[in-house]
Amino acid sequence: MNPHDIPVVAVSYNSPELLLGLLSSFRKFYPRNPIHIVDGSEAAHLAKIREVVAGFEGVQLHAMEYNIHHGPGMAWAIQNLNLTGPVLFMDTDVLVIREGFIEALMAELQPGDYGAGGVAYVNRDGFDIDYAYGAVAYLHPPCMLCNVEVMREWPMPIKHGAPMVAPMLALHDAGKSGLLKNLPWCANDVLMGTKKVYIDHIGKGTSTATGSYNLDEWMAEMAEKRKREAADMAARAGSYNPDLLKLMPTGAKVLEVGCSTGVLAAAYQAQHGKTDYWGIEFDPKAAEVARRHCTQVMALDVEGMSDKELGELASRDCWVFGDVLEHLRDPWRLLARIRKVLPPGGCVVASVPNAQHWSLQAKLAIGDFRYTDGGLMDRTHLRWFTRQTLLEMFINAGYKMEAGVPRIFNEPGREKVLPVIRAMAQVTGQSPDQAVADALPLQYVVRFSAA
Repeated sequence: MNPHDIPVVAVSYNSPELLLGLLSSFRKFYPRNPIHIVDGSEAAHLAKIREVVAGFEGVQLHAMEYNIHHGPGMAWAIQNLNLTGPVLFMDTDVLVIREGFIEALMAELQPGDYGAGGVAYVNRDGFDIDYAYGAVAYLHPPCMLCNVEVMREWPMPIKHGAPMVAPMLALHDAGKSGLLKNLPWCANDVLMGTKKVYIDHIGKGTSTATGSYNLDEWMAEMAEKRKREAADMAARAGSYNPDLLKLMPTGAKVLEVGCSTGVLAAAYQAQHGKTDYWGIEFDPKAAEVARRHCTQVMALDVEGMSDKELGELASRDCWVFGDVLEHLRDPWRLLARIRKVLPPGGCVVASVPNAQHWSLQAKLAIGDFRYTDGGLMDRTHLRWFTRQTLLEMFINAGYKMEAGVPRIFNEPGREKVLPVIRAMAQVTGQSPDQAVADALPLQYVVRFSAA
């Protein structure tokens, strides 16, 4: 398809001067693309909007005569206009400064892709975050080229401060975020204060011109939610496991398996000084972030390493598995293989969720064994351990226990369940006290050395 034939969709609201800037700069380089303006302006501004549109050929105004909002405006165009193939979506607070950006987007977008543009990461509420596990890939709408037929297969954009959050969440949850293609220049050009390549995104131009996005209810709700989340995060003392950090020996040559974005590495080095800290991380995006805090990070599958490759890690005297063993296919075999290359005095430090936790026992008793997006029933857990089976795994692999911490929290509801657990132990001839003690920890943190 010729880049000059790609249809363009922009949503306008009470900002004729911004629309004039977009159309003037766009037509300077692309004189014939059909352009659709979905407008939600109030009557006082609509006349000027009509005047702006009339000054350009090939521009069609779709006046809603009510504030349709950005997301629903895009959704209306997707569902009601006779659009096929690639469609360019642009914000009205964008200025085109150089020819070639449509061509660059077209070169990246493949048939079957959702869209190409600037891809960043948000949480499930649509707020920008650094990449981490659970982060949602988000295609920013100020400038994105999308296959409109693919867009129609997913949820539509919505009324929201991040209008693309509904389709992005759906893609993420379906494991299809790979249908989004990131162009570094586009991600750069939609940010404030950067040296622009093809476009200049003024940033909140509509908000500045009109006073607000008219999303006050959403903003208030999200602000309150963020306060609650901030308080919860503060109560949990950060995003790494402090008990895991305590069991890691001082001055160790660490190899953290599943180092994620390097949060534990940063905490360890803040406490012990700059050390030779290595990481293994299967997710290449997380590995890229972790390199800020680790001496080196290997993006690989630790269970797929050959004996020779494992042997090359014999200098590491502290292997760390922070909530990782339960995700492995065969943690028993991996621990035994590590034991063979572990130097004298070396250790393995691990945190593992407790499958004997009282809440899990209660749910299992009523058949409520449902996977979730996190916690004890995380759907990515492959293996399950109790205190007893965790000890057996390490001992059978050739280790001896040096230290251990049961992580117990003040959890509502357990006092009603613990008497039942005690009774079950009595009926089966086991120690009631031990059964209750083993039902309290949400997680175990342990350190084992070579036997």
